[in-house]
Amino acid sequence: MSTDTANLSAHTPESHAAQTHGGVVLAGLTKRYADGTTAVDDIDLRIEPGTYCCLLGPSGCGKTTMLRMIAGHETPSDGAILIDGKNVIDKSPRERGTAMMFQNYALFPHLSVRDNVAFAMRVRGVAKKERLYEADRVIEQVQLGALADRLPGQLSGGQQQRVALARAIIMRPTVLLLDEPLSALDEFLRLQMRGELRGMQRELGITFVHVTHTQLEAIAVADQVVVMDKGRIAQSASPRDIYAQPRTEYVAAFIGGQNVMHGRVSDLGDAAITLHGAQGACYILPRGDAPVSIGATMSFAVRRDRMRVTGENDAMAATPNTLHGRVRELEYQGIYMKVSLVTDDPSAPGCVVYVEENTFFKDPVAVGQRVRCGWDIGEAHGLAERA
Repeated sequence: MSTDTANLSAHTPESHAAQTHGGVVLAGLTKRYADGTTAVDDIDLRIEPGTYCCLLGPSGCGKTTMLRMIAGHETPSDGAILIDGKNVIDKSPRERGTAMMFQNYALFPHLSVRDNVAFAMRVRGVAKKERLYEADRVIEQVQLGALADRLPGQLSGGQQQRVALARAIIMRPTVLLLDEPLSALDEFLRLQMRGELRGMQRELGITFVHVTHTQLEAIAVADQVVVMDKGRIAQSASPRDIYAQPRTEYVAAFIGGQNVMHGRVSDLGDAAITLHGAQGACYILPRGDAPVSIGATMSFAVRRDRMRVTGENDAMAATPNTLHGRVRELEYQGIYMKVSLVTDDPSAPGCVVYVEENTFFKDPVAVGQRVRCGWDIGEAHGLAERA
């Protein structure tokens, strides 16, 4: 987070007052269209006040439809939307205490930064002196005071985003809704602005609900990540839990950073499960709370950065929690080497390992080389079936 962002408006009394407001509850929320398509299917979700929540998923998973229903731009087929304990289904967007920041920013090209920001207050009949005072106050919050008289076309992409944010927060909403707010930016600016968005949210104390299809973006900014799958919630948890403890194979595959494998349950102990895979492979993992039975096929995941890759050794062929294969590709990522393997186990044909840079170059492997990939028992965790 930049120094400028860290200094944003901590002195304003409304930034602290807002922290106790902005709780969002979705109860049985459903959206069906006339053609029979169900975009959102019986969603239950709680977002605590002052939380930065990301709705994450691929195109068509229902995340934007959820956002638009919270905003009041779409009408649910069933269910309730509660903001601070009040059902707002029948209320207009203005009455909900929400504001929306659109993907394309929707700035008026013929209006200055100041007039763009003040526009919502102008529409509501606020006197010119008051609305310009409030506009200047918010413009200073987003560090654009020196550019208040410029037109949007004279601003960079990041500056335009700040104008859009200022325009959204001028009415002091309790919930700010952001629809793919970083998608129009280049990679360098996207990295910078996601940190600034997070810093602004902390200083303002407003609940942010942010739609994105970018996994690292969600993990970087959110307190709560909601992974969507075909109109339903696959998992809602902290960024660390979503990344390190995905609940299902779908979440593990979509978030990335995990290798997913399968095996047939051959032994159930009090603390561990033993699986057998192809080519005589044996996998042992901690026993969780999910029910499992002998003979059942089970999926499990291991983080890419928790695996080891070494040259193949015939004496180690029968070691549990070992994959054998051939190096397909090496990609130097600076702090680690990305090692892509083609394994002998058809349940995990493409395995990827992140090997810390110094560790890799002490005993490097080469493209085409036969290798073994191993991990400790505690690094694996079982996955539930896709709902």
